[in-house]
Amino acid sequence: MQKEVVRLIKCRICGSKNFYDFLDLGKTPIPNGFLSKKDLRKKEKKYPLVVSLCLNCHLVQLRHNVNPKIMFGNYLYIPSSSRTRLDNFRELSSKVKRKVDLNEKSLVIDIGSNDGSLLNFFKNYGVQVLGVDPAKNLVTVAKLNGIPTTHGFFTQALAKKIIKQNKKASAILATNVVAHINDLHDFFKAINVLLDDDGIFVCQFPYLVDLIEKNQFDTIYHEHLSYFSIKPLLKLSSMHDLEIFDIEKMNLDGGSLRIYWKKKSNKNFKIYKKQLDTLIKDEEKAGVYNKNTYEKFSKKINKLKLSVKKTLIDLKKKKYSIVGYGAAAKGNILLNYFEIGDSIFDYLVDSTPYKQGLYTPGTHIAIFDENKIEISKPNYILILAWNFKEEIMNKNSSHRKRGGKFIITMPDLKII
Repeated sequence: MQKEVVRLIKCRICGSKNFYDFLDLGKTPIPNGFLSKKDLRKKEKKYPLVVSLCLNCHLVQLRHNVNPKIMFGNYLYIPSSSRTRLDNFRELSSKVKRKVDLNEKSLVIDIGSNDGSLLNFFKNYGVQVLGVDPAKNLVTVAKLNGIPTTHGFFTQALAKKIIKQNKKASAILATNVVAHINDLHDFFKAINVLLDDDGIFVCQFPYLVDLIEKNQFDTIYHEHLSYFSIKPLLKLSSMHDLEIFDIEKMNLDGGSLRIYWKKKSNKNFKIYKKQLDTLIKDEEKAGVYNKNTYEKFSKKINKLKLSVKKTLIDLKKKKYSIVGYGAAAKGNILLNYFEIGDSIFDYLVDSTPYKQGLYTPGTHIAIFDENKIEISKPNYILILAWNFKEEIMNKNSSHRKRGGKFIITMPDLKII
């Protein structure tokens, strides 16, 4: 029987045991572990959340693995509720189609396919599609949306099974997935098994440089096991007969990378080496390979915590009403680490129907439909889903017109 939590004793990429633990966010509940009203009476399980730097290959990673079945068996985040996310999927599908010259015989596979939103764009191109996802509830939703989906975690064994039932993939996609993988070596072996010799693998994830420079500590949570910069990825690719041939920096999620991989034997794509070299120089300048950078980062986060808590407590003393917008995982990390709950917030709102009527893990704040803001007309809205702040502020322009204000916490505290 697999343990609920296991402490990491060696680096996920290089196997080194030489770690520097730079930020301890304490014992925290699973950030997507939303609660029903009856659950509030039960004892809530919490897990360590310590983030470290490997002093050998410089991979930033969590020191503890929570059993993925606990986190992903029933998942309550769906991308189709966000216009920003869908716009990203539309643009990604268009680029992949052009790069690989997809046609009706091509198979596109999405790992962590969720409700099938990304694959739906490929399906509209007439391309064969297949999703892979460990969450049974989302597999059901995707199938209802007309997206063939295999239930399970992506491994070598599952990759071989997919080939037997289908064929090799012209394109494999993984948006906000690779950072969730504990056994990175098995994952990339599985990519090599499943990917056609002329195909490409494309992944997206939040970028470590942005996390450090913009104080995005709340993107550190149990699901996100790794926080990538370029050098560790180059080491990983060299170990699995793969090459990174293109990289795009994006503003998505506060700063992300989109990375294009191919097999070394695939000569169809030019490697943009100058681009890789420039990114590494930028990372060195940002200090992501320097232990002192992470020590300073930890101090900044604790300073931010004190500043945010004081501001919110002062507003509450003045009898102002405060609500939170976006019951996102990152928001739940902030709420728990900053120790702010229902004594500060009247409630939270979220656009995801599955979360409405539930309560936030750890802090037990009630979650409602977004329309509740128009009914209760709060004085302040703290945007917890800050990666969608522009979309949220535009959607709630009436709040500002009646004199309401927005509170932003990243990268620094602002009231606008």
